[in-house]
Amino acid sequence: MKIWKKSVDLAVKIYHITAEFPVSEKFGITSQMRRAGVSIPSNIAEGTAKSTSKSFSNSLEISLGESFELETQMIIAERVNLISNEVAAELEANISEVQRMIVGFKSTLNP
Repeated sequence: MKIWKKSVDLAVKIYHITAEFPVSEKFGITSQMRRAGVSIPSNIAEGTAKSTSKSFSNSLEISLGESFELETQMIIAERVNLISNEVAAELEANISEVQRMIVGFKSTLNP
C-alpha cells in the first residue's frame, strides 16, 4: 500500500532527524517523535488485518491522531531550535501528505 510505504518513509526520516538531537533529549522529544512516527505505519499495517471496514477505519483514525501528535512535536522541536526551519518545512510537507492520504483512504471505507 502506498500509504503504508509513505508513512514508513516518514518514520525513517524521523529516526534520521532525531539522531542529530542532543543526548539529553534521548528520553524526551527524541523518544516521543520516534514512537509517534513508528506508530503511524504500524497502525495502518494492523488495520489491514482487521476483518471489518469499521475496525480498519479505527486503525486509520489512530494513525491520523499519531500524525498530528508528530506534527506538534515537530513544531516544538523547531521552536526550541532542535531542527531548522528548512527541516521543519520539509517534515511538515511529508506529514501533511501522509495525513491527506490517511483521510482520503479512510473515506473510501464503508462506515
